[in-house]
Amino acid sequence: MSWTARILTLFPEMFPGPLGSSLAGKALERGDWKIEAIDIRGFATDKHRTVDDTPFGGGPGMVMRPDVVDAALDHAMRDGLKPAIYLTPRGKVLDQELVKELSAGPGVVILCGRYEGLDERVIEARGLMEVSLGDFVLSGGEPAAIALIDAAVRLLPGVMGAEETLEEESFEAGLLEYPHYTRPAEWCGRQVPDVLMSGHHEKIKAWRKLQAEQTTESRRPDLWAAYQKRTANAGQSQKKGRAS
Repeated sequence: MSWTARILTLFPEMFPGPLGSSLAGKALERGDWKIEAIDIRGFATDKHRTVDDTPFGGGPGMVMRPDVVDAALDHAMRDGLKPAIYLTPRGKVLDQELVKELSAGPGVVILCGRYEGLDERVIEARGLMEVSLGDFVLSGGEPAAIALIDAAVRLLPGVMGAEETLEEESFEAGLLEYPHYTRPAEWCGRQVPDVLMSGHHEKIKAWRKLQAEQTTESRRPDLWAAYQKRTANAGQSQKKGRAS
């Protein structure tokens, strides 16, 4: 069975969008994965296809109705496809570890929020996994869904080609990626670092690791602190292993 992305949205015409191009698009054509955009309005029960209502307690905006969204989720999860993800700014920030976890499973059901959000009772009743793309607000969950799916699809076997490409990417070792260079060797008075032209693979590997560490330390102190902690713990485990 192909990895499946099932998206619940008020704007199904937004899909596959960019996911139909480049590597993800080619993989989609090959059948490596499937995408299904489900219109939430199709589960409304009135002639106006109403999917939202005013919030209890007052306040601006509208809230997505629990009965309509729950019926849409019922349909999307009819064959047991999980996890069901609700894209919301208050969710866990999407990171590479979660992406790897999702790509290793059968697929995802993604609920794209709109308006002021979703009735809390649906989140509780369905045990939805709340995920955020970052600390900013979008008009709806659709762009975030595209980003999440793209990140997961590129990890599927055969999509990227060389496995080494994935192993050396940002976040794989808990570090940002090292800088890259290509021809010409000199451009606008700027030279490619000599070590990269040396042909000495061990020196190149060491240089790239150092560059990744320095970049991570200066740009992402949070990642650097986590990396140092993991490195220290790994060192302690090795010492205990040798002692036993």
